[in-house]
Amino acid sequence: MIQALTVFHVLLALSIVGLVLLQQGRGADAGAGFGGGSSGSLFGARGAASFLSRTTAILATLFFGTSLTLAYLSGHVDNKRLDIMDVPAAQQSQPDMPVVAPEPAKSGSDVPAPPAQ
Repeated sequence: MIQALTVFHVLLALSIVGLVLLQQGRGADAGAGFGGGSSGSLFGARGAASFLSRTTAILATLFFGTSLTLAYLSGHVDNKRLDIMDVPAAQQSQPDMPVVAPEPAKSGSDVPAPPAQ
C-alpha cells in the first residue's frame, strides 16, 4: 500500500513540474496584447492558461493529500503508533559493551624526553 502510494506521489510530483514548465509567465501576456505571440492557439486566447492552471491546482491538491497520507501511514506501523522519541526494538536488544577502565596517568619520570634537535 505504501509503495503504491509512494509511486503515485512521485508521478504527481513529476506531472506538476511538467505542467508548471508548460505554462507561460505573467510577462508573456503583454506581448500578446500588442499583436505578438500566439493568441489564437489550440485552447483559445486564455483557454490554455486556465486549463493548465486548473489542472495544476488539482494535481497540487492530490500531491498534498498523498503527502499527508504517507506521513500518517509512516507513523502507524503494525497498528502501533510510533513516536519520534521511541527507541527501535533492534537497538534495545543489543548487549551493552563492556566498560574498560582507563589507564592510570603516567608520572613525570615515566614520560620520555623529547628528541634532541
